[in-house]
Amino acid sequence: MTIGFVVNDVNTEKPSHTTVFLAQRMHNMGHTVLLMGVGDLAYYPDGYMGATAALADANHKYKSPATYLEAIQSGKIKRVRVTAPELDVLMLRNDPSSEGEGRGWAQNAGIIFGQLALRHGVIVLNDPTSLSDAVNKMYFQHFPEAVRPRTLITRDKDEIKEFFNEQKNNIILKPLQGSGGSGVFMVKKNDATNLNQIVEAISRDGYVIAQEYLPQASEGDVRLFVVNGEALQYKGKYCAMRRVNSKDDIRSNIHVGGSAVAAKVDQTMLDLVELVRPKLIQDGMFMVGLDIVGNKLMEINVFSPGGMPISSELEGVDFSIPVIEALERKVHYKKTYGTQIDNKTVAMI
Repeated sequence: MTIGFVVNDVNTEKPSHTTVFLAQRMHNMGHTVLLMGVGDLAYYPDGYMGATAALADANHKYKSPATYLEAIQSGKIKRVRVTAPELDVLMLRNDPSSEGEGRGWAQNAGIIFGQLALRHGVIVLNDPTSLSDAVNKMYFQHFPEAVRPRTLITRDKDEIKEFFNEQKNNIILKPLQGSGGSGVFMVKKNDATNLNQIVEAISRDGYVIAQEYLPQASEGDVRLFVVNGEALQYKGKYCAMRRVNSKDDIRSNIHVGGSAVAAKVDQTMLDLVELVRPKLIQDGMFMVGLDIVGNKLMEINVFSPGGMPISSELEGVDFSIPVIEALERKVHYKKTYGTQIDNKTVAMI
């Protein structure tokens, strides 16, 4: 199997990233793995989408994601030109909301080039036509109300004040666009003095999400991986972790100081997976990360859910194995059926 991974920038990848974890494991299993940033993508005069990608030495097995990435980033390995017909799978693992200032051109690049790759029979995951609808948190509102906290999305300060007054508890304010806990604030019920200031700061860049605060959030949240519309399981264990808030920070994201501990996946969480499953199948969302607090979802990460290496370490099993096996099956189905089945169908079988 030949697989390409699209990331924001190869040079900013870290050994702890799920993409690097999957790429290293697949390389060691003998698959051809190509790593490319969105800036490496191209459309060639012969009508093919492609890229200049990093390709590790096929004869060398890497002991860890860290040694694999070190080789990739050292510049000592091959940089090869690859075109869509040479790929079996293209995994879009770049996060549009993580692009920095001056890289607005990069935000939709993976989606656009992914859509071009579809024309040549490449399996593109997650499905790029659906990802184009998910470039901000509004995508979450397309899922059933039963799985979501009570939410208002607006730029009107008075509407947010009214929503705040209606709530029995604190509220969360955050930008419609963004990820990783960026720009997230909690306004306490007995302290509305900063409400205007926070709303003004967030609304300068677009819409504001005002959301009911779930008291269980003080215990952190659970990141649960869902693959092919089902909670990812291997050897009787779920690919999940509980992310615990750092002191004096409402965010539980690992990269902002949160810590990870083992999670107990209960029936409530599995019921949430069942409720979102039909929409994920419809949209061809092969691999997503659900962020769960109590009996609600806080977010569905469809671009680059992280935490698989940590979950593997916490649970003592390698969750890359069932993911890779799922990809191998998809390639087999695609080669068998060709154009008879579309990308969204292949993405979820």
